[in-house]
Parts: sequence; C-alpha cells; structure tokens
Amino acid sequence: MANIKSAKKRIKVIETKHNSNRPIKSSYKTAITKALNEKTAESINEANKKIDKALKKGIIKKNKAARAKSRISKNNA
Repeated sequence: MANIKSAKKRIKVIETKHNSNRPIKSSYKTAITKALNEKTAESINEANKKIDKALKKGIIKKNKAARAKSRISKNNA
C-alpha cells in the first residue's frame, strides 16, 4: 500500500475510473461477439454504437475501434 498522500489518492481515482469503464468495455465486447455470431443489420448497428461509445469515453483507441468495425462488416458481407 502507498504511504504518500497523492499516491493514495491516485489509487482511489484509478479504482473509480476502472469501475465506471468496466461495464462499457464489457458491453462493447459482448456486442461485437453478438454481431459476429448473428450477422444481422441490427446487431451490426448496435455493435457500432457500442464501439463508438467506448471510443468517445477513451476506453479504446481509434485504431482498435476502426479494426473492430472493419472486422464486423467484413464478416457480415
């Protein structure tokens, strides 16, 4: 455990961010899997929305988002 006050605060902040990011990350991964398995237009649109949301929140980077969208559209073409 950290002894310095600022390090203790960073631990709290990181834990808070982790807990708020985890459901978004989980839902985006689930949406991708669903889009790859179902291959319907509705599931693709939902996955793209989830990817964009994760990108906007800074959970994933733009290249990863682009790669995921490309993978979904390529497998459903």
